[in-house]
Amino acid sequence: MAEHKIVITGGPGTGKTAVINQLSQEGYQCSPEISRQIILEARESGIEHLFLSDPLLFSQKLLEGRTKQYQEATLVPGKTIFIDRGIPDIIAYMHFMQQESPNDFIEACTANRYTSVFILPPWSKIHTTDNERYESFEQTTQIHQHLKTTYENFGYTCIPVPFGTISERCDFILNNLTF
Repeated sequence: MAEHKIVITGGPGTGKTAVINQLSQEGYQCSPEISRQIILEARESGIEHLFLSDPLLFSQKLLEGRTKQYQEATLVPGKTIFIDRGIPDIIAYMHFMQQESPNDFIEACTANRYTSVFILPPWSKIHTTDNERYESFEQTTQIHQHLKTTYENFGYTCIPVPFGTISERCDFILNNLTF
């Protein structure tokens, strides 16, 4: 059973998925980001940008998915699991969109605690956009600050991951696990 749930967070286009994929290739247990799946499901039902057209519904779907992901992570064999974004990310994005966080979102963040939080800072060199990631670099920088503040408000210390190759970033994370 995974005792240690490690969140890897950061704004869009900061390298989270590349780091998660590398850790997975190295044999570590990892949980992928689920927002792209929700976006694709919404598109299949005719909603092009659910995040923009109905941010609360998008956030509720994320809350359900990330809470389920957290519970499933508890059952994963092995001592540690790395998770691409945590439940507090939802609140950070809601604040970025200037929305209030309903109590059930706050309760989910309080009830589902992570061992460590690593945050990847905005990096213009690797920032790109696509059909699911449309935020500008300036918006990514704003989201980064919301993420940092939100996690800190829930009592976490965000460990900034320095720029570098994917391997260097993974090594930094692995060398800075504290448990």
